[in-house]
Amino acid sequence: MESAALSVLVQQLRAAGEVTRARILALLAHGELSVGELAQVLNQSQPRLSRHLKFLTGAGLVERLPEGAWVFYRLPVEGRARALVDTLNAAIDPEDADIRRDRVRLGEVKAERAGAADEYFSRVADDWDKLRALHYSEADIEKAVLAAAGAGPFDLVVDFGTGTGRMLALFAAKARRVEGIDLSHQMLTVARSKLQEAGVGNASVRHGDATAAPYPDDCASLVIIHQVLHFLDDPARALNEAARVLKPGGKLVVVDFAPHTLEHLRMDHAHRHLGVSEEDLERWGEKAGLAVKSAKTFRSPDGDKGIAVTVWSAECQNSTKRSAA
Repeated sequence: MESAALSVLVQQLRAAGEVTRARILALLAHGELSVGELAQVLNQSQPRLSRHLKFLTGAGLVERLPEGAWVFYRLPVEGRARALVDTLNAAIDPEDADIRRDRVRLGEVKAERAGAADEYFSRVADDWDKLRALHYSEADIEKAVLAAAGAGPFDLVVDFGTGTGRMLALFAAKARRVEGIDLSHQMLTVARSKLQEAGVGNASVRHGDATAAPYPDDCASLVIIHQVLHFLDDPARALNEAARVLKPGGKLVVVDFAPHTLEHLRMDHAHRHLGVSEEDLERWGEKAGLAVKSAKTFRSPDGDKGIAVTVWSAECQNSTKRSAA
């Protein structure tokens, strides 16, 4: 009698055993993508790709993540299905013409997305703090951030996606040194100006990516990720970087929107995701070697028309952080 495990394996091999579906698995190895982005890369219709994705999802080789009007797809995070996909992807010739072409198109899609985000941040840089305070009291959030971080004093505080440098100004008096990174040169210009106006002498900002931070291992006692994760393709990478940069026992404070349904924020404000759930943050943190210690959610005074905001505190675990690298 055929075993259940063998039957599942055969189903998975059948699902992967088609050219377009094999190309999808290869693309998703570079991070989660929406069906529209996959259609753009593969130059195929969305209905056709949806059928392929349904086949892969049914076999457990791909996970489907509905988010508002969009649907994202990713490879399984772990387990036998992920091990099988990794094995199959490793067997693909990276110089295959279709695979090479897909990588080029994926790069173009990501560059187009990054360009749109950069244009947005340049356009709103001067009013960034006002935009972030539209749906909640910024003063209350800042009090919660200070409480989540603890009393200090801190040695080095690093702010991923520093924007106008507000978090640097907030922590300057509690730290020997505060530094911020941001991909937007316009934002960095605004941050330098604001920090100078505020007379913050122990702060600096530099160009840098929250998913590939320009800092050595174990250098910071506090990392802040304030309203950044919902802009990222792969928020888990930012948490991995925070864990890498933090000293053992160091603190991470994350501020982000709770899950919501305001779809217009994708186009109007370059949001990649409609908020961050507590379950996702805890899962990403655990894999990175970060133990989430607390979470406080601020409900919008506008009810369902507004957006709730959550402030998380996490601690870097010395025994597990290296396993996430």
